[in-house]
Amino acid sequence: MEIKDKIILVTGGANGIGKALCERFSAEGAEKIFVADIDFENAQAVAESVGGKAFELDVSNEENCQKVINEILSEAERIDLVCSNAGIGGAEGSLEVKNDVWQKVYDINVLSHVFLARAIFPKMIEFGEGAFMITASAAGLLTHPTAVPYSVSKHAARALAENFAIEFGDKRIYVSCLCPQGVRTAMIASPEGEPENFLVPDSISPIECANAVVRSLEKEEFLILPHKEVGEFIVNKAENYDRWLHSLRKLRTAVLDEREKFMSKGN
Repeated sequence: MEIKDKIILVTGGANGIGKALCERFSAEGAEKIFVADIDFENAQAVAESVGGKAFELDVSNEENCQKVINEILSEAERIDLVCSNAGIGGAEGSLEVKNDVWQKVYDINVLSHVFLARAIFPKMIEFGEGAFMITASAAGLLTHPTAVPYSVSKHAARALAENFAIEFGDKRIYVSCLCPQGVRTAMIASPEGEPENFLVPDSISPIECANAVVRSLEKEEFLILPHKEVGEFIVNKAENYDRWLHSLRKLRTAVLDEREKFMSKGN
């Protein structure tokens, strides 16, 4: 699909990838961009910069999602593309992570896509076409070795996108799934006193990620891979799962060892 003259909603649009998507869509000539984020102040700033409109949105709240969709439809009558981009990182660890943290990560990284799709898909079917992009992560295809709740939620988001594509493709809803590796946003920035995130060296800028999104949308590809090497990693994983698991164990050990060395130096 071409972006020109399209009406677009971007959740998580106040910062990072979402902000870059709004800017890139504006450059492509989108008719109207709606910027939704729990960070309303920055969402307003982004909306003003692209001639759009901002909404305060907690994507983990289904009623809030439905309200925003309804308000946009009452104003614009249609939404051509929903970028269900809002998400959270963090949640380092696995079994020791508290249940409420697991639930929060799942609500924002998985259920939010369900809430938005439930609100907009009937209207897209009625209109005769539409597009829906879920921002997952390369972690949803490969795995994050130390942030288990995040990794599991992104696996679920990618699976959800696959099922949406299967179920709604024949109803003329084009579904895609964005799976970047490291993108230079707050999500991979290390807290003060911790070593650099292992994703930083091969990371890309948010606008590079947004450029890859536009290219893939034009081709109506399902899987959007701003880091082309991720496609190679998927093949390697499928060809020899045990070897791939071994490599992830080594990566996990290396990451944890680096943290321990960093902390032992008194940082």
